Amino acid sequence: MRFLSVNLDCFLIELESLEETMAVHYCLKQAQHPHLKELIPAARSILIYFDSLLVEMHTLIRWISSQKISQDTLRQGKEIVIGVRYNGIDLNNVAEYLGISTEQVIQKHTNSYWQVAFIGFAPGFAYLTNPEQVFRSIPRLASPRKKVSAGAVGLAGEYSGIYPQDSPGGWQLIGQTDEILWDIHRQQPALLLPSDHVIFKDDSHNPTQICVPAQRFSQRKSIKKPAVLRVKNVGLQVLIQDEGRKNLAELGVGRAGAMDQKAFRQANLIVGNPQNAAVMEVLNGGLRLQVLEATVIAVTGAETEVWITYIGADKVKVDLYQPIALDYGDEIYISAPSAGIRNYIALRGGIAVEQVLESASYDSLAELGTKPIQVGDEIHFAQLKTQPVSLNLIPIKLPKRDEIIEIDLVLGPRTDWFAEESLDLLFKQTWLVSTESNRIGLRLVGDQPLTRQFEQELPSEGCCTGALQIPPNGQPVLFMNDHPITGGYPVIAAVASYHLDLIAQIPAGCHIQFRKIYDFMDVKKDA
Repeated sequence: MRFLSVNLDCFLIELESLEETMAVHYCLKQAQHPHLKELIPAARSILIYFDSLLVEMHTLIRWISSQKISQDTLRQGKEIVIGVRYNGIDLNNVAEYLGISTEQVIQKHTNSYWQVAFIGFAPGFAYLTNPEQVFRSIPRLASPRKKVSAGAVGLAGEYSGIYPQDSPGGWQLIGQTDEILWDIHRQQPALLLPSDHVIFKDDSHNPTQICVPAQRFSQRKSIKKPAVLRVKNVGLQVLIQDEGRKNLAELGVGRAGAMDQKAFRQANLIVGNPQNAAVMEVLNGGLRLQVLEATVIAVTGAETEVWITYIGADKVKVDLYQPIALDYGDEIYISAPSAGIRNYIALRGGIAVEQVLESASYDSLAELGTKPIQVGDEIHFAQLKTQPVSLNLIPIKLPKRDEIIEIDLVLGPRTDWFAEESLDLLFKQTWLVSTESNRIGLRLVGDQPLTRQFEQELPSEGCCTGALQIPPNGQPVLFMNDHPITGGYPVIAAVASYHLDLIAQIPAGCHIQFRKIYDFMDVKKDA
């Protein structure tokens, strides 16, 4: 058992095998330590989140090391047959890598008895393993694809997997299935669960379908809420966000939520809402709203101009971080920011939206929650209980394009996979924030890429928000709120948790200068 640093509120346990990982995970869940917040199992590791205000990391490590690990008690799962059309774009590459024909690849895949080891990467994405390891270790792509279609069947390392929805990915694709792996309207959204057994059937010529019970959630009849705002223009992107989803990572469901949590909470405080009330997250301005009913709003986050065209009066610029009273017919316009990139608009009494897995947040990777706001949409009043407003909130200085932003890093968990020269480069050179960045991750570009000293495949393991993952091209990807729960590229370091709100406001074109605040931790203990 090996303990590796990840961030100020989490660390990684590395283990010898999947069986040991499952046993340790089961033991820790049964023990129910009061300061353990979340456990994310993966192939041969468990990501541990803990309450850093109530327990010190090394104290918790000593407690874990003292636990007696029982036998693996995983449930016996169901058996599922999945039909596949073996026409994947990487099928020939896999055959060439293995030195066999494509027909033999298909035969190996369909003749193997696969078991779900864990769920990760995205909701419903099952990592399937078989004891014979018939494909040994299939390398991931040197650079992940920006989009892999839902139902794509792939290979990576010792695993096979099926993409539940369109998403980025670096697995070798060998086929396609029509089965729905993740459906939020089913009583059990994930088709595959840990310990389930999967048999793949070649449907290239004779399609076969399986029947999955279409059990649906019981839906409460929605109470009609009054419309308060009408959307006249959305700019680049407007999303409904709240605090996000918690403790669902074991099923591959990430937190999502407002990127700048401080600005989100402040917007609600200014209008007297509960702290977790849903708000609008506006990316790079351009939002125009028409008022349909008298209300009070607040705008926080990026440095921008907020213009109100009062009915029957002139256009007026109003302050951020203050309550703004509006009447029927008024119009609101949020301009492009001069610093930062995300604004938050809170409506006194809250925004009425559907809760999906106990959150209103839209997850761009998982495609969960309320869809992005469109022109013509109406924003409805949630009629939440309110409290006195707060007028003493002060915005922080936000980054502007072309600036160099200093960000603190915690080294780990895979710092030792990289040469010393790469560690020097990580901190000495600045990293350009690419225009390809989004809520899933910031793509960073450096003059000199980082290089590994270990080239073997990394078993998929849990990743925290702020993780600095290094794909084979050596250019870092900084995981943001909608990032995959697990990943197969080594993480050299993670952004200190107190700087996550800051990176949420960094525009493309900025440069990041990293600063080390916590050395790589590698503690070895006998299991």
